[in-house]
Amino acid sequence: MPPKSPWSTRFSACSRRIPWAAPLYVGTVQAGACAVARMPRKRRAELLRAHSTNVENLRAGRWETLVTSAAFVEEPLPVSYGVALLTALGTAEARWGPRRAAGVFAAGHIGASLLVYAGLRGRVGTNPPDATARAIDVGASYGFYATLGSLAATVPHRGARAAATVGLLALGLRPVLRPGRTFTDVGHLTAMALGVAIGTGAGPGMGTGRGTGTGTGPGPGRSAA
Repeated sequence: MPPKSPWSTRFSACSRRIPWAAPLYVGTVQAGACAVARMPRKRRAELLRAHSTNVENLRAGRWETLVTSAAFVEEPLPVSYGVALLTALGTAEARWGPRRAAGVFAAGHIGASLLVYAGLRGRVGTNPPDATARAIDVGASYGFYATLGSLAATVPHRGARAAATVGLLALGLRPVLRPGRTFTDVGHLTAMALGVAIGTGAGPGMGTGRGTGTGTGPGPGRSAA
């Protein structure tokens, strides 16, 4: 069997870095949102509430909502948000591979959802039902913010890494400090902090080819992807 040419090897390596999971996820979420938007208002609200990571669902043990909530959004994604989401997730996938990128997204989405739930559980009543306890809480934003935080924390240049990380955390903190803040604002900041922590633990070599690992593990770590 003839040896592969350098061009063939380079093309093969490049093709493995082309994101596919991020476009598939964002496209699926958008298609689902367009379909759900056509449903009657009451049925639509019931569907979204059933998949929400709100106090009522998690207190009742509906832990599957920690996963399914990331597949739904309240409205079809605006173009600007959809492009930003696809860019962040696609960049993460190209740098780290689909499994590590998905691991960061899931850690931010699930981790922030659980921490927000822990903070709300003792303060929100469900008998009679509280509006916050039954709030519709779905979407990709927690995973999105975690991915942004992790990307910032893995920028190779130290100065740029510090500036990106501090800048993102400052932007995430601003809504939390305003009088009309919501638990979602706190969730966004929490998810971003989780992403920064994951990226900091992994180091700037995550997904850049440096280090001793092969990048085939299921989650972010110090080895390179």
